[in-house]
Order: sequence, then C-alpha cells, then structure tokens
Amino acid sequence: MKTGTLSIHTENIFPIIKKFLYSNQEVFLRELVSNAVDATQKLLTLSNVGEFKGELGNTAIEITIDSEAKTITIKDRGIGMTADEVDQYINQIAFSSAETFLEKYKDTAKNIIGHFGLGFYSAFMVADKVELKTLSHKEAAKPVLWSCDGSTTFEISDTEKTDRGTEVILHIGEEHSDYLKSSCIEEILRKYCRFLPVEILFDGKTINDIQPLWAKHPTELKEEDYQNFYRKIYPFSDPPLFQIHLNVDYPFTLTGILYFPKLKKDIDLQKNKIQLYSNQVFITDSVEEIVPDYLTLLHGIIDSPDIPLNVSRSYLQTDAHVRKISNYISKKVADKLHELFKEDRQSFQDKWEYIGTFVKYGIIRDATFSEHARKFCLLYNTEKKYFTIDEYLEHIRPNHTDKNDRVIILYATDEVAQHTYIDAAKRRGYDVLLLDGILDMHLIQYLESLMPDTSIIRVDGDAPEKLIDKGIERVSLLNETEQKELSEVYTQVINRPLVKIECLPGSEDDLPVTIVKPEYQRRIADLQKTGMFGSGEIPDLYNVVINSAHPLAKKILIHSDDAKRQKYARHAFELALLSQNMLTGAELAEFIKTNVSLFLDN
Repeated sequence: MKTGTLSIHTENIFPIIKKFLYSNQEVFLRELVSNAVDATQKLLTLSNVGEFKGELGNTAIEITIDSEAKTITIKDRGIGMTADEVDQYINQIAFSSAETFLEKYKDTAKNIIGHFGLGFYSAFMVADKVELKTLSHKEAAKPVLWSCDGSTTFEISDTEKTDRGTEVILHIGEEHSDYLKSSCIEEILRKYCRFLPVEILFDGKTINDIQPLWAKHPTELKEEDYQNFYRKIYPFSDPPLFQIHLNVDYPFTLTGILYFPKLKKDIDLQKNKIQLYSNQVFITDSVEEIVPDYLTLLHGIIDSPDIPLNVSRSYLQTDAHVRKISNYISKKVADKLHELFKEDRQSFQDKWEYIGTFVKYGIIRDATFSEHARKFCLLYNTEKKYFTIDEYLEHIRPNHTDKNDRVIILYATDEVAQHTYIDAAKRRGYDVLLLDGILDMHLIQYLESLMPDTSIIRVDGDAPEKLIDKGIERVSLLNETEQKELSEVYTQVINRPLVKIECLPGSEDDLPVTIVKPEYQRRIADLQKTGMFGSGEIPDLYNVVINSAHPLAKKILIHSDDAKRQKYARHAFELALLSQNMLTGAELAEFIKTNVSLFLDN
C-alpha cells in the first residue's frame, strides 16, 4: 500500500483557469470589481470594530480606460495588501483572502463576495499582462507592484503609490480590443454591478444603487417604493399585480422581491425575468435550477450569498442550499396567494385573469405547490361565477350525479362556438364550466387526479341526454324499425368520417341532429398536437346523434320520395355542422340555399 500527495503543476492548470474558469468572458470585470468591493467592505469592517483608526475618506471604486495605453484600471480605496499578503493571496491560486477574513470577522463582516480566490485570474481571459499596485491600510506599509504576463512567472517590486488601496491594471490583448470601448464597459458594469454596495464610478458617473430595495426591511417600504423599483428594472412592462418581499436569514440567507406580472397568453415569452444575485452582484437571469419551473413566470430579484458567483447548472442541481431556497420560495408564493385570497376574495377574483395562468402552471409543474393551490385555485362557469374546486363540487353535486353516483363536471372551451350545447345543458339545469385558457386541458387531468369519483366531459362530448346519465328512459317518436330506416337515410347524405350514427330520444327543444366528439377522442387529438402520439395523423372522428324525439324525425319518414328524405336530412345535418362551426364556405352557401328552398316548399 502506498499513500502520497497529488501533484498539481501550475504550468498545466493556469491556462485551463484562464480559458475555462468562466463560460462568459465579460465576467472578468464583474470579478475584479467584486474584489474591489470586498477590499472596501473589509476596511469598513475594521473601522467599525476599531482596528482601523484612520480616515475612511472617499471609498468609491473607479474604472478607467486608457485607449492609447490599451489598459483598463480598476481602482479601490479599500484595505490594500502588503508584499506578504500579495505573495499569499495572489501568487497562490485559489487561496482566498475573503475566506480568511470571514473566518476572523464572521460576526461583523457583511457583503463579502469572494470565497474561492479564483476571480482575480479572470483578468487573464482578456489581458496579455496584468499589473497590481497596492498599498496596505496598515501603518508603515510600503506600496507593492505585482505583474504577470499570463505565464507562471511573476514579478514583485517596490513602486510609487501614496493612496491606500489597490489598482488592477489590465493590458488588453489585441483580440479583445472591444473592451477598450466606453460603451462596452458601461454596459457590463450596469449589467453585473448595478446594485453593488459600494459606489462605482465610470466616466464620471455613478453606475450603481448601493441600497437596492430588496436589501431593505419590508417595514421600511411603501407600495410606491415597490412600484418604482419595478419600473426601474422592467421599464417597458405593465405594472405588476402585487409582490412578495423575501427576507430570511436561517437556515440560509435569502433576500429578494418577486413580482406577479400580468401574464399574457404565451407562457414562454414570460420566462427568464427573475434575476439572480449574490451579495448584490448579478449572476444570471436563467434561474430554472434555483426556483421551480412555474416560478420563472414571475419577475424580480433573488439574492443569496449562499450561491457562489462561479455558479454552474450542475452545481445548482445538486447543492443542498439551492434545494432549500427553491422549496422556501415555492411555499412563500403559495402562502402569499392564499393570504390574498382570504383577505380580499373579490380583488383576487378580479386578478384571476392574470393570476390564473400562473397558478395552473404551478399546479401542473409542481406537486408541492398543487397541494396548497387547491385552496385558492378558482374555476368559473359560463355565468362568470367563481368557485374554489371544493366549492364547485358542492355546487353541482345535487344535479350532476349520475346513476352510478359519479359527479360529472361539464365544461366548454368556447362559449360562442359551443353555445348550442351549452344551452341544451342549461335547459336540463346543468352548470357548465368555462375552461378556455391555454393550460386548462392540463388542469383537467389534475382535477381528475384529485377526484377519482368525478368525470370531466366537454359539453359537446355526447348527446345532451347522455352527458349525465341518470337512468331516465326517454320517449322516442320512432320505433326500432323506423330508427333504423332513418339512420340509413342519414348515412346516404353524410360524407364525413364518423364513429357511428345513432338514434336517441332527446328533447323537442334540442337540435334534430347533434354532432359530438367523445371525450376520449378529443383528448387523444389534444395529445397528438403536443407530439405525444407521434407525427402521424389521427382521424378526426365524430358521432352523429339523431334526435328521435324531434318532430323532424317523423316528418322525414313521412315522405316516400328518397330525394326529399335526403334533402331534409341533409338540412338537419348541415344545421348540426353549423352549430359546430364545421361548415366550409361552399357548404355554408349551399346550406343557405337549401334553407330557402325548404322554406318555399313549406
């Protein structure tokens, strides 16, 4: 058996760090400015605990470009470094001064960003040479110059520097000359450093807001503050409906504000509007691994120092802190919605047009959220009356229970196109839900999973008498022989793919012919549209139900002339097609012509 120590050669690992440390090259500026912020925050901490007794003075961080020298300089007036500290924290890769500082001042240090000691080396992603000038805050300290050309060799020497702090000077390589443009640097600074806790100056302008709204306590804020902040982040969006202020410090640290926008029809266009920060440093706006998928429909900001800057998808998928954060946010959102529902139900209902899409998406995508959502998920019928799921079941149970003691929920997806069927159901005293949202077909499956003794059928999914089969016998005007004869007449005039033709006694007020598509056929068609049944086409099959209790049924058979029988049957069938919006332009013209002819015949 042999044990030993792994050998790592810097000449091999340094090029890898330079090339692959970050997937996005522009973050070099974020890392270096973050280091400058840390240096400033450390000085403030030492001043607060009485270990630094000098004048703090101006602690703003300055970024400057020298186009002629082809350099970018990041200058802070923070804690600075001695030669020994430069040797310890710069020359030793992945040795973090922030980590050391936090261990010593864990009870007083705040907003320290860096933890891994790698961010400084991101400079070499764009620079051929990096110089570091620094003067420690310590008494009698001497200024130090460190320089490196991107190889594994470096130089440390004395230099001239009279003001406390550190300057990092990047000599930009030719292939990265775009970073010498002011517009480019300002864009990066506003993206990543917009809310850093130390003032950032560039081209004589302050880039950042050092006290963003989410970093304040909710008791300090008014509704107007939240609305103004939203307009600052999303200047071209409609005002939000309401917001949730996140503020937790155990078992993890998390702050933020999540806004509920007015969701439009296209869900995909609403995503990626949550920004993820770590200690007020922007990380990403792709937060699928931080929050459940349905929460990506919200807008706002989440900030947690427990998420490092060099975040990766694989890290987010496996990190325990991230899972806890995700669960916390999900519960917080559910609690907020339930609270709003209980406090002012009418206001909640008024907002349901926009909230509903979010809640339904959450129900479909997140089992934990769906458990809470039953308390505030609303359904509304064609009368525009709102119910919770449990309320609706109680509302319809007396009249919607069939002969097998199952509760039947009837729904429509288009009030205009399905009005004939809706009216037929209402004449029987039935209630009809309106499920016309983009996610409602998925919601049906959720509702069925909640209620095993309940069936959900579209109002045109069967003949009116069969939608809720209560075992009541209906009287037909035709005997069995006549029903068979009438079915044959309709078979001759119908030239469309069908499941079957059947005679069934309904009401005189119903249409003489009804075209229905069984619920299971409709759902298969819906699944096919999502690609779940492959790319092959499924025939569009329907049932034709002849109302054998309608006077027209008897009238057709009175005629001995087959042509007249077929004329009346075709008229009744086209009337059924019209009620389903299934007539082509040519068929509609013919229907009108036939209708006039029938009127003249009578």
